[in-house]
Amino acid sequence: MVFTVDYKSILQLIEEINPITYCRNRNFLDGNVSKLSPYVSRGVISTKQIYDSVLARGFNPKEIEGFLKQLAWRDYFQQTLIAKPYLAETEIKFQQTDVENRELSLNIVKAQTTIKAIDDAINSLYVTGYMHNHVRMYVSSMVTNIAKSDWRLPSKWMYYYLLDADVASNSCSWQWICGANSSKKYYANQENINKYAGTNQSNTFLDVSYEEIATMPIPTVLKETTNLDFYTNLPQKSSLKIDVSKPTLLYNFYNLDPIWHQNEEFNRVLLLEPSHFNKFPVSENTIDFVKELSKNISSIQIYCGEYEDLKKEYQIRDFIFKEHPLFAHYEGKKEARDWIFPNTKGYFPSFFNYWNASNKNM
Repeated sequence: MVFTVDYKSILQLIEEINPITYCRNRNFLDGNVSKLSPYVSRGVISTKQIYDSVLARGFNPKEIEGFLKQLAWRDYFQQTLIAKPYLAETEIKFQQTDVENRELSLNIVKAQTTIKAIDDAINSLYVTGYMHNHVRMYVSSMVTNIAKSDWRLPSKWMYYYLLDADVASNSCSWQWICGANSSKKYYANQENINKYAGTNQSNTFLDVSYEEIATMPIPTVLKETTNLDFYTNLPQKSSLKIDVSKPTLLYNFYNLDPIWHQNEEFNRVLLLEPSHFNKFPVSENTIDFVKELSKNISSIQIYCGEYEDLKKEYQIRDFIFKEHPLFAHYEGKKEARDWIFPNTKGYFPSFFNYWNASNKNM
């Protein structure tokens, strides 16, 4: 799978979404999913942009509520990150239980679990940077609830390869699977996987009932574990041309919006900070994706270094940036991101609470 990096083509993908068929079959691996998440995560487009687009085409909100809720889930995760900025390291609600290791099963990393749908998805992730959301649940469940690994390192592993890597949705989802952000753990057996992945496997270690799967010991194939180190290969630092008489727009890993102050005169800098990627490392494939997406932004320049170094080296006094809790150290004029429900803010203990509050604010 190849993701376009051309902005006009991305906008066309929004117009081609059929939210009705999405609601019917999104859980199937060959279902009609949007594949827009890499562009939302990188801030090229927003959830509000997609939300407004489908409603402008005349779809009945009740008829496509499942699609609208999936968009709102992303905003809900973002609000959770704002309220709990350490959620990539700390449990949101409950301590994960039944943990036997803080590493990752070697055969999961090698895509040799013997479960075809999962192994194929992991191999594809390494190459394409994409994994279907339903398979992410299968993988996360296998890692945390069957191989009994602490969720932190595995979530970092998946984040590293995803083109749509997002600390909020990734961390919240892993915690939901392992019971740290929900009242129970999530399991999937072979029958469930066969149904949604279109496979026909049997006699696997997952070919058991849900009662058995929740209490079985770690399967032999998953017992050997490994530790992993991740490194982000950033581009070489290069010189910038900065007009200090103009404000500087700061872009980053979560903001590559081509139409942000599109027709105004600003310096435009994509800031890739080593300290950020030391904490949240991503693959070379992901960095290449970011560099290509940035080409949609006129006169953009890339600076690989720390914010304070950029500020001092070029004597920049006026920065403008979009709000994001991972970049709270920026100084200057902070602008709001686009939210579907801008008046629904703060932490909600469940998506159900967030959705109800949002509908009241509409």
